[in-house]
Amino acid sequence: MIANARMYSVAPAAAAAWRHLFEWVSEESGIPLEIVDHAYPARLDDLWRHEDLAAVFICGLPLARDRRALVPIAAPIPARPRYEGRPVYFTDFVVRANSPFRSLADTFDHRIAYTTPGSHSGYNAARHHLLRYRTPERRRLYAETIGPLITPRRAVEAVAAGNAEVAPVDSYALDLLRMHDPALARSVRTVENTAAAPIPPLVASAGIERDRASVLQRVFTHAPAHLLDRLALSGFARADAAGYAALIGLEAEAISAGYPVLE
Repeated sequence: MIANARMYSVAPAAAAAWRHLFEWVSEESGIPLEIVDHAYPARLDDLWRHEDLAAVFICGLPLARDRRALVPIAAPIPARPRYEGRPVYFTDFVVRANSPFRSLADTFDHRIAYTTPGSHSGYNAARHHLLRYRTPERRRLYAETIGPLITPRRAVEAVAAGNAEVAPVDSYALDLLRMHDPALARSVRTVENTAAAPIPPLVASAGIERDRASVLQRVFTHAPAHLLDRLALSGFARADAAGYAALIGLEAEAISAGYPVLE
């Protein structure tokens, strides 16, 4: 069975930290895990279609849409105080650190980068958040959209390089960048953030044996501090697939409001 943290392998050191955690989980649980990279530009959709998932990150929006009853194993709890010890995350709108923009509204009529329309943090949450700024006279907020850039790192790089003025980015991915690629993290700053949402969980395939799933759930929630620290985490919580259904509601609200495309 396979394990993968592609979604949060934002730098080589972060990928190594996830590998060390998965190796510990495999040894502690007695369940052999094959740790696969599936690096960009390989499609995450192709990874999620595997029938041998044991601990693979999936975005909450695709999880909510998936009809296969994937089994949530664990949801990370980011360590920074803003998360209040909960398995949640935000979308942070980032601009270049030395840009003149002081608010999200300042970025309107410029260029916004995005990861992929299938992402909650990189698209869905941002679109819903921007609804508050649209008016009958101003239905389009940005002059141009740049993407799909697929990964949070590439969205940050687009802003840092001046290819876009703003990008919505997974806040936990930014935490990992601050830890493992501080130079890149310092090249941008946050001007606004969305409401909290359930953080992407690690999931297993629908066919996993119940006993194996229970063991993996227990082991992740007892991960030691020395492994968690390198991942900017305070721990893992058991995840509930039903909690991600609300993300579809945010998508529906934006579409019904006449904002089907981020622009």
